This record gives sequence, structure tokens and C-alpha cells, in this order.
Amino acid sequence: MAISLFSCKNETTDKTNELEVNYETFELDNGLKVLFHIDRSDPVVAVSLTAHVGSAREIEGRTGFAHLFEHLLFLESENLGKGGLDKMSARIGGSGANGSTNRDRTNYLQTVPKDALEKMIWAEADKLGYFINTVTDPVLAKEKQVVKNEKRQSVDNRPYGHTQYVIDKNLYPKGHPYSWQVIGSLEDLQNATLQDVKDFFNRWYVPNNVILTIAGDFDTTQAKQWIKKYFDEIPRGEDIPALAKQSAVLEASKHLYYEDNFARAPRLTMVWPGVPDYHEDSYALSVLTQYLTNGKKAPLDKVLVQDEQLTSFVGMGEYNSEISGQIQLSVTAFNQVELDDVAKAINKGFADFEANGISEDDLNRIKAGQETNFYSGLSSVLGKGAQLTQYEMFAGDAGFLTKDVENILAVTPEDVMRVYNTYIKDKNYIATSFVPKGQASFALENSELAEVVEEQIVEGAEESFDASIAATYEKTASSFDRSIEPPYGESPNVTVPEVWKENLSSGIKASGIENDEVPLVQFQLKIKGGMLLESIDKIGVSNIMADLMSRGTKNKTPEQLENEIESLGARINTFATDDAVFISGSCLSKKYEATMALVSEILLEPRWDAKEFDLIKQSVKSSIQRQKANPNAIAANEYAKLLYGEDHILAQNSQGTEQSVDAITIKDLQEYYNNNLTPKLASLNIVGDISKDKVIANLETINTKWEAKDVSIPELPEVKVPEKATVYFYDVPNAKQSQIRFGYPGPKATDDDYYAASVMNYRLGGGGFASQLTQELREGKGYTYGIRSRFSGDENTGSFTISSGVRSNVTYQSAALVKDILDNYAKDFDSTDLEVTKGFTLKSGARAFETLGAKLNMLSNISDLGFDDDYAKQREEIVKALTVDDIKTLGKKYIRPDKMIYLVVGDAATQLDKLEQLGFGKPVLLNPTYEALDQ
Repeated sequence: MAISLFSCKNETTDKTNELEVNYETFELDNGLKVLFHIDRSDPVVAVSLTAHVGSAREIEGRTGFAHLFEHLLFLESENLGKGGLDKMSARIGGSGANGSTNRDRTNYLQTVPKDALEKMIWAEADKLGYFINTVTDPVLAKEKQVVKNEKRQSVDNRPYGHTQYVIDKNLYPKGHPYSWQVIGSLEDLQNATLQDVKDFFNRWYVPNNVILTIAGDFDTTQAKQWIKKYFDEIPRGEDIPALAKQSAVLEASKHLYYEDNFARAPRLTMVWPGVPDYHEDSYALSVLTQYLTNGKKAPLDKVLVQDEQLTSFVGMGEYNSEISGQIQLSVTAFNQVELDDVAKAINKGFADFEANGISEDDLNRIKAGQETNFYSGLSSVLGKGAQLTQYEMFAGDAGFLTKDVENILAVTPEDVMRVYNTYIKDKNYIATSFVPKGQASFALENSELAEVVEEQIVEGAEESFDASIAATYEKTASSFDRSIEPPYGESPNVTVPEVWKENLSSGIKASGIENDEVPLVQFQLKIKGGMLLESIDKIGVSNIMADLMSRGTKNKTPEQLENEIESLGARINTFATDDAVFISGSCLSKKYEATMALVSEILLEPRWDAKEFDLIKQSVKSSIQRQKANPNAIAANEYAKLLYGEDHILAQNSQGTEQSVDAITIKDLQEYYNNNLTPKLASLNIVGDISKDKVIANLETINTKWEAKDVSIPELPEVKVPEKATVYFYDVPNAKQSQIRFGYPGPKATDDDYYAASVMNYRLGGGGFASQLTQELREGKGYTYGIRSRFSGDENTGSFTISSGVRSNVTYQSAALVKDILDNYAKDFDSTDLEVTKGFTLKSGARAFETLGAKLNMLSNISDLGFDDDYAKQREEIVKALTVDDIKTLGKKYIRPDKMIYLVVGDAATQLDKLEQLGFGKPVLLNPTYEALDQ
């Protein structure tokens, strides 16, 4: 069966083409549903196992189980053994086994070279039918710590992190399946017993509650045989009743507030009961929420952002799930703005919409963007497979895609007004005011204090466990020996995409890859310079200039430009980084010419709109203020200062400081534009359904009208490796996690050792679950949700960095363990480590160029770094030639814990002093908070 999506006319042949998403579905006797989708554009297959169980199948007091199993199912099964699918993924060149949990489903997915398909089917069957015996008390105790660390990282240690908890608890009645969070509570996780967990698995993780989806380049007849072999004898579970629809019903509106430890500005969130997934009104509601908030014409944007300047952004959308849905509006106000003023402004915007509605033109503009979004979601085999699974599970038909599109296109202006009146106008709502500590007066009037459970930092509070204890159990019976891992299939033939290049007369270097798998084009115009061309006492000019460039052109107001872009279903983004200014975007291939005409205007005819300039400055200052209380942002900013030194240009935050942004004028932006933007420093990389001839033809305006100036990038001062290791600490009182950044300057991306050093790092911290850092700090100790090490670099600079968020009360233990791993990595590296490293690195080449984004990254490496077109093949030869001694030499050269920067961002009152035990002297406190408290 095939389903067609969005008819599109070929403008040169006048022939109508449709993207077809073919699929086949069948069901085993035990109830397992299987979906196949064939896509032979790359030698890869995406395999996903999706269980129809999420947090909605849990019970109050035992929450977080579905998400817990998302973790547990990767660890071990009877026949894969310790390390389970994570370990196998490293050997077979997979994308890294991953998963996600929401209210209604849990999925497990990865993309692998096509020769590993039987291995993946074997492994997925082992997870479903031969897994639960491997879960023991030590395994459960360790994974509880990992999940709790994830909650600390994503909720407890983040600005506004508790917002959704407060909303859902008050929007839904007690006991409603959506009234608790997917991740669960720390208390519920801690109280979960082994029997609780096993009972949950045996109820829900059964073939008749699961969909297996395989998408990519494979033989369907062979795949069916493998699926029947490995899945057939897994017994069917009890029948699973459908959950009844249970909409939220509010008897009255409710205002709640909370003083947030990490917030630096007040945030108002308003929530109304909505509709479930695929409800007939969901399509008009999607248009409504976009129209009300997105862009210059949006009624709420006009009032809150443009006229009253209370915020830089208004966000609104649906949070639809299987049995219910909600409509959420969120505004993070500028510092010192009262949320009562925000609420009044929201009502003004609603009144504007009530008076004027939505025009047919604006409706079509939004639909055009939805069309492009559909294609973007289908640009990988994993994306296609995921969409088919979603439809099969929640719409009851994998072929619902066609109906889904029809429903989008059928929305009328009358529908949009009708759903506004039905779900929002004069309806009861929940409003939460999350405000900075000590600023309760900024909350909405008549707000009640929200109930939030905050974890206290207590030394030794977590239970101990020994993750090395092997599970003992009686293996589940099978009709054949499942412990024998299936062999590889025929090795895939990996071909490097063909690259075309053209150097234009103005100096622009153009390069591209033609690919017609989906009717999309992605492009990126890079102009070297960015912050590197700024004065150190006025940082932020290029960032503001780039943002302002897409806010109107000489002949188009900001609103007109935005409408034209959106009417094409295109995206055009202008932004600056440390070393470049970018104009990037994507569009349907049939809209490429019109899109590039707008890119030409943006680049060559900036408007320099004064009102937009003021709005951008306010937004940037607000962002800088919020970063000051965000542990992740603090860690990034402080690490850059320590890495490069206070006076180095790259030590600066490219947004600038509040003071530097205040001082910037439009004249500064114009001078930067006139003096520094030149085609001689520009490269255009483009991939997708577009020919070289058409690309070059559409560059004619830019090539002939853009003045070619000589601009030199300043030579950067040498960044030196520290002579000795030093520990630095930045105090964030009551932080639930400590953010760590350990590292020092490393090789540039153009250095001979750079790629080989990155390969050397795979088993240290670059390989996810195949890495020693993850295995010891996450899997062995439960100290963290995730940790990684990486070499990063460009043509200007490079660094080696270890980053993680670790449980606050094991900050010293985590740092000491990292140091110990670094000390021993090179000397302990052996032939097994080399085999795993080579196996992953070489086999992962099959999926190296699957997506348009991957192809664009390949072009960037070629144009920016001067790599050969076949550099991917050259790298294969480098990997093949590596020996254990080579890795040891690279490790000794580039892994030097005695010369590193050790930065910790956390709670100084409980963690700072212990870090002296690392042996690098007394920690250096970077901010005075702790000293002030100590006096």
C-alpha cells in the first residue's frame, strides 16, 4: 500500500508529482503488529519497537514506571547479556539505541547499516520476551539513581522546571492519568519495589500491545521470516482495553504562583482544556495557536512584543495526547514586568482576534508551513517509520497520513474562529506565575502558592548498590538457542555523495549535493567573521545585526517580509556565531527561486528598522539576564573564560553583556555590515532536490550586486595549555546538580591529529554507552544522567572537554572518578577497545550521509576546512590503520588530567571544600556568594 502526500507540480515539465510513502502491515498470531516501509536511498534500516504504554497506564503513588522501563530495556536481556542493546549498537555501527516516553507510548529505536537488520530483530525480540528476569534489586537501585538524575537535570535544576507539574496537577482531577508527570516523582521512584516493576512489565510489554516498525533498504520476505522466527513464540498477554477519552473539566479558573530558585524573570503560563490527538477540532486549533502568536501579524505578538514591549516572545500550542489535550500559552516577561500587565495585554490580543478573525491569505500562509514541516519529518527512514507507527497506534491506521493532510487543508477561517469561541473565549483556565525568589508581588493577582516538592541536598542520602553483581535466574525456554547472535548480512555498499563546486566571480564559493528523495532544499550561506571582527569592548554587534537583517528589507516592512517567507512555506534564519554570520534556510524545491529572491533582499538591502532594533536589544538583554541563573549557561560562559583567558575574543559571550548591548547603536551595525560582509569570505552550501544550474542561476543577483571587499580575519592569540591543573567553582546556591566542565585547549579541526584524536576518544567518552565515562559514572555509580567527552574545533581553535550534570551530593566523588579514568585511559586501552572503536566507526559510515542535514555538514567540512570531497573515505583508511599503540600515543598526548581546567557550577556551601581532595590545591571561587555567606 502507498499513501501520497501533498500533490506538487513540476514547474519545468508541468507534471504533477506526489511523494509516496509505501507501507505494508501484518500481524503475528500473538498480536504483534508489524509495519514495513521500503526506502532504498541509503544502505540503512531504522528499527523501532513501540509499546502502547506511557505514564497514563500508571497509578498514583507508583508513577514513572514507563519511563523507568525506557531505561531498563537497554541494559541487559537474557541472550544479549550485560550491556544489552547499548553494547551491541556500538559494535554494529548503529545511531545509538535510543528511546522516549510520553503519556501514552514508549518507543525504542535506532538506525543501523542494512547488514545488521537480523541482529536488530533478534535484539528487539530479546527485549520483549527475554528481559524481565535480568532486572534485579541492584539493577533497579542503580537505574533509579539515573532516572532521578535525569529529573534533577531536566526539571529540578532548570528555570521554570516545575511549571508543567503545577499545571497538570491542577488542570486534571486527582487520579486522572495525565495529572502526574511522565518522569514521575523522586519519592515514587524510590518507593518502587522489584515486584512492582515486574508486574508493570508483564502487564504492558506484551506482543499484543506493541508495534514493530522497520523502514529502509531491506528484503521484506526475508525480514518476515526473521520476525516470525524471533517473535512468534513470545506469548500473547492479557487483552489491553482502550483508555476512555477523559477531557479536563475546570469548574473555575485558578491562579497559582511559585518563587523559582533559577528564574531571573517572571513567566506566565495559561492553560485551557483542549482535545485529544486527531480530534476534528485539533487542526483548526493548531492554526489558531500559530496565528495568535507567531509573527508580526499575530494579535498577541503585536500587543505584547511590538506595542507594549513586555516580552520578546509569545509561545502557544496544543499539548494533545491520546485521551485528552490542553492548549498552552506561555510568556516569559522582561525583568521587573508584572504579570498582571501581561494578562491584560493577552486579553487585548484576544479582543483583536475576536474583532478581525483570520484571513484566507493568512490561513494559506500557515498551511504552506505545515506542508514543509510534513516533508521535513519524512526526510529520514526513522522519521517515516515513526510517523507510520504514530498513525497506526493512535489513529488506528498507518494510512491515516493522507486523511491527516486532508484535514489540515480543509480548515477554514470560520473553523478557526469557532474553536476559539469553543475552547478559549470566556472559558476557565489554569494560570501559573513562576517568578524570581523574593518577587511574589509580580505574580498574577489573587494567586495561590503552588505546591512543589523541592529535594534537599543531603550527604549520603542515596541508597548504595553494587552494579557489578550479575543477575542469576533461570533462562526463559525457547525452541532454539537464542544466545547465538545472528551473523551480518551482505555488507552495504557505501557511496560518498557527489559534490559539485563553483567559484563565482564575486568570490563566493558555492557547492552542493543534488538529492531528490524528498522535494526539499536546505541551504546555508556562511560569511566568515562573526564576533572575531568585533571590538572586545562592544561585543554583540554581529549578533544583533544578523537578527535585524531578517526584520524587513529596503522595500518590505518586517511584517511583509515575514508574510512572504511564510507564504512560501519556507524558513530563512539569520544569525551570528563566534566566527561567522549565517543566512540559512529550507524550502520546497518548487519554491526555491522565490525563496532565494528573498535571501538576496535580506543580504543586499537591509532595512535597519529602528523599532525592531530596540526590540532585539531588549530581547538580548533579557536572555543575558536569564543566563545568569541557568547552571548550564553559567558553565558554558565560565568555561570559555577559563579556556581562553578573560581578554581573548573567544572568551566572550557572543550576545555581549547588558552594558555592551546598551551601548550598541544602529550605526555600529551598519559599520559592521559595510566593513565586514564580503563575498570574498562567503560560501554557499546547498543540498536537496535542486540542480547546480538552477542554484548558480539564482545566485546571479547576489554575485553581481554584492560588493567584493578585502577583509582580513584577525590572527587569534595562541591559546596555551595550563601548566598545572586548577579547580574552579561557581556558586549557585541550592543547586540540585553540579555542572562540570573539565578540559583544556586541544587540536584544531584542521590539525593532522584531530580526527584520529576524536576516534581515540570514542571509548573514553565519545561513544555514549560504549564509553568508559558513561559506564562508570552512570551505569556503575548512578551519579549522572549523562556524561561525555569530546574534541571540538574549527580552523581557528580547538578544545577537549568533559561535560556532565552530576548529583550534587557526589560532586567530589564524580570528579575524582573522572580524574582516575583519565589517568588510566591510555595505559589500559587494549585490543578489545580498538576492535569496538573500529567496528563502530567504520560501520557507522553507512548512515553518514542519510539526511539533508548530514549532507550539508559534509559540504561545510569541505568548504570551511578545506577537506577533500572524499574525506570520508580517507578517514576510513585512517581508522583501519590505527593500532593500539597509536591510540596509547594519542591518549598520552591529548588526555592530560594534570594540566586541565576543572570547573564546577553548583552549591558551594555543601560541595566546594571537598574538592581540595582532588590534589590540585584549594578551589578558586569565581563568584563571591559563598564567601559572603561564610562571613
